[in-house]
Amino acid sequence: MTVRILRAADLTPTPWKNGGGLTREIATGPDGAGTDAFDWRVSLADVTADGPFSAFPGVDRILTVVEGAGMDLLVGGEHHIVDEPLWPHGFPGDLPTEGFLLGGPVVNLNVMYRRDRTRAETAVVCGTVRLLPPEGGAVLAVSLDDGAELESGDSGGVRLDRHDAVLAAGEPPGVLRTMGQAVLITFSGG
Repeated sequence: MTVRILRAADLTPTPWKNGGGLTREIATGPDGAGTDAFDWRVSLADVTADGPFSAFPGVDRILTVVEGAGMDLLVGGEHHIVDEPLWPHGFPGDLPTEGFLLGGPVVNLNVMYRRDRTRAETAVVCGTVRLLPPEGGAVLAVSLDDGAELESGDSGGVRLDRHDAVLAAGEPPGVLRTMGQAVLITFSGG
């Protein structure tokens, strides 16, 4: 079993692939893979202005607005209004995409995965949930509020604050208890 606690305080802001904003990478599979080599990637993006999204050929994306009023995404010429907070919205990462802010800056949780290598499912959860990585896959939970706790058998509990995450592969790492909400992402083979 592999379990890693990923602290928000350790996330380094880096420029987007197209230079239009900043992102904080939470985790990639395989670990440390660059923007052209990942099977999957999860990050937090600070969006402060309207503009184009970076193109990622062969990649599907799931965007969840975790702070702010939302965005109008123009994906391949089609409008997608993403104005419901904490509602995952999937779209192809290889289509030309532009984002237009609906009411000021937003923070997006971005899940990207290569459609020929893996699949991702994203859900927003609250309360108590058992983290179950699929066989040969991984599960990532990102706390959206302070005070979440990962409870795992003999080792007791590990506190997770806002934007802290737990990444697990192999055996289930335990139970996540949230004081608010968390985003749960499950990665499985393609």
